[in-house]
Amino acid sequence: MSTYVRLRAVPAPALRNSPAWLGRLFASDGESLRHLVGRCPEGILDACCLDQERIYTSAPLEAPGGRLQAQVVLGGRPVFRNRSEPPLLVLTAAQTRRVAGFLEDADFDALWDLARDRLLPGDGGMTAEAETSHAFVVTHRALRAFYTHAAQWGAAVVKCCSEV
Repeated sequence: MSTYVRLRAVPAPALRNSPAWLGRLFASDGESLRHLVGRCPEGILDACCLDQERIYTSAPLEAPGGRLQAQVVLGGRPVFRNRSEPPLLVLTAAQTRRVAGFLEDADFDALWDLARDRLLPGDGGMTAEAETSHAFVVTHRALRAFYTHAAQWGAAVVKCCSEV
């Protein structure tokens, strides 16, 4: 099963601890969003992340950042809106910097090698390895660029995830 994730970089001083305010980050158009949180370049990423968490949770403990920081790439502190919607996930600016550092240092080929045997059976098998690997690396690069820009701006990150 794939995860569709929508990420929003929010300048840390603008971040509110209100489920309704956080929810508006994902209900607003681009111009309304910029008005709500201010200017933050590269502040929006919507991506289908496949089983991306499996790539990062395969990171060896001795790797820079280890598994704990790897798991926060798609995780965060849950903020519950209501029972029918999944919680929003919030990363502080400090956590955003750690994730950006992890993604910058991560060797995708090494992570792929650790996770490929768990991923390929559900994504077309060995005959589809080139396409599957390419899809994962494209998402990895998009996440790395997003988190790098967010960290450079000292932004927090709010995520809305859903299963597709």
